[in-house]
Amino acid sequence: MDLTSVLMGPFATLQLGDLGADVIKVESHDGDVVREIGPSRSPKMGGMFLHTNRSKRSIVIDLKRPDGKEALLRLAATADVLVFNMRPKALARLGLDYEAVRAVRPQIIFVGLVGFGQAGPYAARPAYDDLIQGASGVPSLVAAASDGTPRYVPVNIADRIVGLFAVQAILAALFHRERTGEGQEIEIPMFETMTGFVLGDHFGGLTYRPPLDGGGYPRLMSRYRRPYQTLDGHICVLMYTNKHWRSFFTAVGTPEMLADERFSSIKERLRNIDAVYGEAGRVFRTRTTEEWHAVLEAADIPNMPMHTLATIQDDPHLKAVGFFEEVEHPVEGPVTSMRVPSRWSKSQPKAGLPAPALGQHTREVLGEAGLSTAEIDALVAGGAVFQSDILPAPGSTHDNREKAV
Repeated sequence: MDLTSVLMGPFATLQLGDLGADVIKVESHDGDVVREIGPSRSPKMGGMFLHTNRSKRSIVIDLKRPDGKEALLRLAATADVLVFNMRPKALARLGLDYEAVRAVRPQIIFVGLVGFGQAGPYAARPAYDDLIQGASGVPSLVAAASDGTPRYVPVNIADRIVGLFAVQAILAALFHRERTGEGQEIEIPMFETMTGFVLGDHFGGLTYRPPLDGGGYPRLMSRYRRPYQTLDGHICVLMYTNKHWRSFFTAVGTPEMLADERFSSIKERLRNIDAVYGEAGRVFRTRTTEEWHAVLEAADIPNMPMHTLATIQDDPHLKAVGFFEEVEHPVEGPVTSMRVPSRWSKSQPKAGLPAPALGQHTREVLGEAGLSTAEIDALVAGGAVFQSDILPAPGSTHDNREKAV
C-alpha cells in the first residue's frame, strides 16, 4: 500500500515494485502532483511520473470520506506493507494511524517517511528536497567548493537517497517478520538520514573531542574538483593513487613533477589540493578530449566522458548492456525506459506494469480485496473512489507481480 506522493516515497516503492512487489498506489482525485511535471502526450502522465511509478497499480480514494477510509482499511487488511509520507498527525486525523491499521492487520509493516524525527522540535515542519539539502549542509559545501554562492545539487538527491534508505528498512522489517511473525512501525526522517549521509564524508576532524579541524574533506571541497577543460570540451579524470600520478606525469612528458613534494603522497596532495588540481587543469587544456581519452587509456588512468542529457543515450556501454529500452506504454505510446541496473543470476528484477493512468486499477484492486461489485459501484457513484476510463490495450503490458519478494 503506497500512500506516498511526489518523489521520496514513490522512488522507494518503485524499487520494491521492480523487485516484484504488488504496489498499490493510492491517490487523491487530483492525483500525484508529479503527474503534472514535464511534457506528456496526455494529461497527468509526465515523464518523471512514468519513470517513478512503473510497476504499480493506481487506485483513487478520497480518504477524507468515511466510506473512503473504510475502503482503504479493507485494502490494508490484505497488505504486507503500508508506506506514507504525509505528516503523521494528518494521517491520524484521518483515522489511519498505526493503531488503526494494526487493528485490521497486526502483521503490517507501517512505514512513515517524514521530514524530521517526530521526537524533535521540527516534527511538524514541512520538508522538501531543497529544504533538506540546505539543512544538511549541501549548499554550504557547494559554496565553499565553488564561487562562494550556495546552490542546491540539481538532482532531487535527498528524496532519492532517503527513498533508498526506506527500501532497506522495509526489506529488513519483512525479514524480521519472517523470523518472528511481528509487524512494526518504522519512522524514516529525511533530515537525520541526509545529515548522516553528508557528514560521513565531511565530519572529519570534528569527530574528535576536542576537534582536530573544522571538518570537510579537502579533495571534495577543492574549487578545482570539476571536469577538466580540454581544447574542445571537457573530460572527467581522477588521478587518486601514487601510481596514477606517476603514470600521468610520465605520459605527458614531465616526469620531473614527481620530485615536487606536493605530489609525493596522498597526504601532501590533500594538503595542496588546489595547486595539485590546478596544475592538472593547466595540462589538460593542451589537447583535445579525444586525444586525452587515448593518452589516459594507454596510461591506465581512470577517465570518463562528461555526458549531457543529449549525449548519454548514445553511450556505447549503456547501449551494450541494454540500459535504455523502448517500450510501448498503453496510454503514452512508445517511450524510453531504463531497466533495473543490477544483474541477478536467478531472479532478475524487471519493470512490471507501466506507470498507471490515474485510478486505472480502482475496481480491480477493490475487487481483489473482497468488495462486491455493488459495493464498488456505490463507492464510485458517491465519489469516494474513482475509476479511470483509460484501459490498456490487450497484450500491451507485462506483469512482474508473480515473483513478488
